[in-house]
Amino acid sequence: MIICAAGSSSRFGGRDKLGEDLGGRPVLHRTVDLFTKRDDVDQVIVAGPHDEAAFGEFRLRHGDKLALMGVSICRGGKTHRYETVQAALEHVADDATHIAVHDGARPCASMEMLDRLFKAAQSHDAVIPGVEIHDTIKRVSKSAKVEKEIDPLDAILGDAGKANTSVRTVEATVDRSNMMAIQTPQVFAAGLLRRAYRQSDLSSTDDASLIEKLGEPVVVVEGDPRNIKITRPADLHTARLILSLSGPKEREAHKRF
Repeated sequence: MIICAAGSSSRFGGRDKLGEDLGGRPVLHRTVDLFTKRDDVDQVIVAGPHDEAAFGEFRLRHGDKLALMGVSICRGGKTHRYETVQAALEHVADDATHIAVHDGARPCASMEMLDRLFKAAQSHDAVIPGVEIHDTIKRVSKSAKVEKEIDPLDAILGDAGKANTSVRTVEATVDRSNMMAIQTPQVFAAGLLRRAYRQSDLSSTDDASLIEKLGEPVVVVEGDPRNIKITRPADLHTARLILSLSGPKEREAHKRF
């Protein structure tokens, strides 16, 4: 299991979202916990920041606790997510039959969903979780800033001048009937994922995209709407609500690798 934890948290107000408190423990530790308790996971690797100073701080903050959970850490990629996975692959055991990749900011994945994924991976070489899209989906133009005059009352209150607002123009309404929102973890036959990462063009938004570039099939199983990715501060509040409804937050022991 590779857990990507090298992101910059740019949409989280500059704070380290993986270190934020979630029921008395950091978000990252909650995420790792999903897999250290499973008998079908033999190795967990957390790929942290690439920058040497940032990785040193990451190791200082998380290293000892993750080590007690049987988890190893490595430096992730410099810029892109695929660089982080590529770096972590160097630390995966040679005899691994399957490799799963998960976002460090997804601590709410349910055991039922993980069971579905791992069961499907026994029959398919590339398995990803997805949820149906219920909102209307529209393709829009790139954002453009529009100036508007400030209300005179706002000017009196000290907000004089003009304000910019970003607007976009609708280009088309997209048929959502055969579309799904894709989540992680994504599970692959080890040889297939390694082959995918030997391609020259690794630009992608997820690992399944690289499998698609090989022309290999990727199957989707039912994901979980609660399996949110913490991206903005409001998501952290949502995660707290989700986990408070999912039963006890702690178990007595961790499996040791």
